[in-house]
Amino acid sequence: MHDDFPSPAIWFTHRISYGETDTMGVLYYAEYLHIFERARSEFIRACGMSYRDVEEKDIILPVREAQCRYRAPARYDDLVQVHTAISQWGRASMRFVYEMWNEDKTHLLATGSTQHALVNRQGRPVAVPDWLRDLLGNLQ
Repeated sequence: MHDDFPSPAIWFTHRISYGETDTMGVLYYAEYLHIFERARSEFIRACGMSYRDVEEKDIILPVREAQCRYRAPARYDDLVQVHTAISQWGRASMRFVYEMWNEDKTHLLATGSTQHALVNRQGRPVAVPDWLRDLLGNLQ
């Protein structure tokens, strides 16, 4: 594992389902982003608030950019561990980073990131509020 992974961070566990795989039983490339999304939601929840609660405070986090580097295949019925953290804050944006590992965290399967704008319900940029930065910097 990388010692320089940002902190605070969580580990999200996911079992690869049959429907997430291609005809060779390998995790379909687009599904990595879905798993990253689940890990991101769990990161927010682990900080003490659901993403739905964040949206109710008029903060929406659309993805502006997504990146994934595939290093080794995940396969049907594998249990994977996704390390998730925030690596960067902008004035009105944030970046999550992800590492997907095998079950015992000995083989790195993929790395990725998603950059999110902060906007209100009208789609206008919003400066990162202090409450959100404080919330997401303090895992419970």
